[in-house]
Amino acid sequence: MGSIPTRVIRNIVIVGAGPAGIATAKYLMAEKCFDAIDIFEQQDTVGGAWNYSENVPNETHCGSQVDPFQPLEQPKVVVHAEKTRLEFFTPMYERLETNIPKSIMTFSDKDFPADSQLFPQRELVSKYLEDYSDDVRHLINFQTQVQEISLQSSISEKDSWLVLTKDLVTGETKRMVYDAVAVANGHYTVPYVPNIAGINAWGKAYPGILSHSKFYRRPEEFRGKKVVIVGNNASGTDIGHQISLLCKSPVICSAKSESMLLLPTGLEQVNEIVEFLAPQHGARAVRLSDGRVEDNIDAVIFCTGYLYSLPFMPSLQPQIITNGFRIKHVFQHVFYIDHPSLAFLALPMKVVPFPLSEDQASVISGVWSERLKLPSKAEMCSWEDERIKNADDGKGFHALPFPQDLEYQNMLYDWATSAAYSTGKTPPRWGEREKWTRKQFPAIKKAFAEKGKKRHGIKDMNELGFVFET
Repeated sequence: MGSIPTRVIRNIVIVGAGPAGIATAKYLMAEKCFDAIDIFEQQDTVGGAWNYSENVPNETHCGSQVDPFQPLEQPKVVVHAEKTRLEFFTPMYERLETNIPKSIMTFSDKDFPADSQLFPQRELVSKYLEDYSDDVRHLINFQTQVQEISLQSSISEKDSWLVLTKDLVTGETKRMVYDAVAVANGHYTVPYVPNIAGINAWGKAYPGILSHSKFYRRPEEFRGKKVVIVGNNASGTDIGHQISLLCKSPVICSAKSESMLLLPTGLEQVNEIVEFLAPQHGARAVRLSDGRVEDNIDAVIFCTGYLYSLPFMPSLQPQIITNGFRIKHVFQHVFYIDHPSLAFLALPMKVVPFPLSEDQASVISGVWSERLKLPSKAEMCSWEDERIKNADDGKGFHALPFPQDLEYQNMLYDWATSAAYSTGKTPPRWGEREKWTRKQFPAIKKAFAEKGKKRHGIKDMNELGFVFET
């Protein structure tokens, strides 16, 4: 038992000051045994993907995008309220509201304000994360981009990670060595647009019609247009609902399977698109898998997710990214099997990420402080093989739809609290109330959205008729 040698991890770097990075810092600090915990964040504030960027890049999206090997992001110089800042483009759109009720979305040690709406707006979540980060802000190096992380060879058993950073304001670069790396850079940077037959030629024939949800900002851009949404998960249903209030009715929602969410009024679920038709077969037309043809389309928005991308780890072997559908060679979606001094936060999809990242952070902290032990390398490899067998070796690997997410989170809790002694920070464990809410929240969200503007005054799910019976 135990893949990390004794007394080796003293200095730790965290990549990213989004929700998972902040949570990780708190749990590492609670161990009170590390010499240094440094956080590098390329933006000028905390929050990661929850930061809103108004300026959409001037790009033409005219085809498929299946390549995870994209270069490091470059900030744009923007002037706002007479202040100049470096801004990174995020997928946050203007009127986003969470698809998770505030009662189970929260971190365990900080609630959303009692008078806030049931599904918080993005501005409130951003403020919530700012407040949550107060006690770790002294660890954060803002506007500092991690350019490269490489494993240094060593004759000892101790891992050593060389981290190259760049100060985005001054241009200064630094090289530092750490004993462990927590990667919390998120996975909402590189859009995924599937390579459907005819898509590239169609995009060139009709420029400006194809786009991805990352570039969506507000529904007014689609007023009076015939819109096709590709994908029916959280972003697809929410963006589709917003657009449906202004565009030609209904919004066509194309997907391979039924949504786990309840489709809002104004969206029509149809089969997946199998071909983008050449102009001679119809004006701006697509063919669905059942043979149906939709034509005279004014906009196609791909709400098809993102590819995992780690441009700052190009030399790591064995390779952790191939097609971008998952991170390879990981145990329990967290530890890099060959070198568990490298850990990943918030890789799972279809989960409630804030409390989940706490449980992951608690396990990471316990292992790196040596209060917890990892299985043998063979056992960790066996777990990955079994996960591939039961899920798949692609997008399904990190997908944990309910109740898998609850089972996974509580497994992490049980692992984190199995140590002979504990630290001052205990991660959350979901009970029957959380389980009930998690199961019900697609219906709760649909009922909330159908209240229109009145939804802003709804603070509790009880007001919508959803009452947990103890």
